[in-house]
Amino acid sequence: MSCPGDCKTHHTTEGAMQINRLYRDYIKRVLDFALSFLALLCLSPILLLVTIGLHFANKGAGAFFLQERPGRNGRIFKVIKYKTMTDERDTDGHLLPDERRLTPIGRFIRSTSIDELPQLINVLKGDMALIGPRPLLVKYLPLYSPTQARRHEVRPGITGWAQCHGRNAISWTEKFRLDVWYVDHVSPWVDLQVILLTIKKVVQRDGISEAGHATMEPFNGHN
Repeated sequence: MSCPGDCKTHHTTEGAMQINRLYRDYIKRVLDFALSFLALLCLSPILLLVTIGLHFANKGAGAFFLQERPGRNGRIFKVIKYKTMTDERDTDGHLLPDERRLTPIGRFIRSTSIDELPQLINVLKGDMALIGPRPLLVKYLPLYSPTQARRHEVRPGITGWAQCHGRNAISWTEKFRLDVWYVDHVSPWVDLQVILLTIKKVVQRDGISEAGHATMEPFNGHN
């Protein structure tokens, strides 16, 4: 007895779901480790030059900064990024606004997303993935709705679905909606789309900041 058309469709869908689960639970982590290790090896000369350049441009503030961020299941880790701003302060000892501390080389490094490259070390350690929701500030954790908090069901990424669909130029509401969509649709096909779209965004230097901000306005639980 031949299988009806809807039966064939069901088997095809089940097969795709099994592939996606296998990718999400096992293959993705193996690829993340291998590709990050290879990228660090290949990019090491560039990373060294950037480190030296930032050391001088940041006026003694250092080339890197480490900051606590929530990862998968809300576990806190220290994200590694290039430092694109100085630590200059006003006469009262308060840090100057981001726009005034952002150096020319820092602006270029941020616009080309080079500042994200040290996070390849976080990927090697298992704190992050190459692709996933961006790791945000720890102080935002109690502000999330239950739906928004689902972004922590997967490892955070260096780039992600929200990053390549607006980056810092979209609202927080839209960013979280895109993050949760990714959590529900992790697959090799979606990740391939993210890689291609991210390359396009980097080349175009699109969505680097929100209007009136060096990056985007802080999240307050409502915006």
